[in-house]
Amino acid sequence: MKKLAYILATLLLVISCGTDKEDNLVVTGKVKGLKKGTLYLQHVMDTALVTVDSLEIDGDGSFSLSAQVESPEIFYLYLDKKDNNDINDRITFFAEPGTITINTDWNTFDTTAKISGSPSHEKLEEYRKALSTINLRNMEIMLEASQSEKPLDQASIDSLERVSSMNTKRGYAYSINFALNNKDSYIAPYIAAKEIPDANIKYLDSIYNVLTPEVANSKYGKQLKKLLENNK
Repeated sequence: MKKLAYILATLLLVISCGTDKEDNLVVTGKVKGLKKGTLYLQHVMDTALVTVDSLEIDGDGSFSLSAQVESPEIFYLYLDKKDNNDINDRITFFAEPGTITINTDWNTFDTTAKISGSPSHEKLEEYRKALSTINLRNMEIMLEASQSEKPLDQASIDSLERVSSMNTKRGYAYSINFALNNKDSYIAPYIAAKEIPDANIKYLDSIYNVLTPEVANSKYGKQLKKLLENNK
């Protein structure tokens, strides 16, 4: 009887060890000037923001956090500085298996972050840099309308709306083309599913159909497939 119990216990240990997945993502770096605070490594699971690792900082801003990722996806590095201010305290980055380094400053946490080690994040930065020019133009159009010294007549309002609409279409066209031209990057289904989910279904379908099998089977590839199925 004791021998049977021992065998069963051993089998359970083997099974439990076999189902536990080791962390394959390490996020390391330094928050310059940070003396006290807590860093949280987070991502979205289903529809909830989940913390997968955390570290209390006390005197040294160096950190190392880890997690398990199935495929490249958006993660967040959140800093609780105990200052009752949640503004500028979250860095968004594209995580993937391996070591990712994030160096930044405590007082400009999200704006001065330098991120390396993730090819998918490099693509995300490339995409956002070009898109920011288009978004800036839309802001200029809105400011032009709001800062006018006298009320705009209907012709001027219509003209501004046309320019804004054309600029918005430029943004969608850029996003679609970027995804199509990066079919082997995990950024492609992310753009389609998260950045432009309301784009014409034929364009989203075109993006999905050119994805490599590995990318199509990723988290955002599956989300894009589900989005297409729900809209057909």
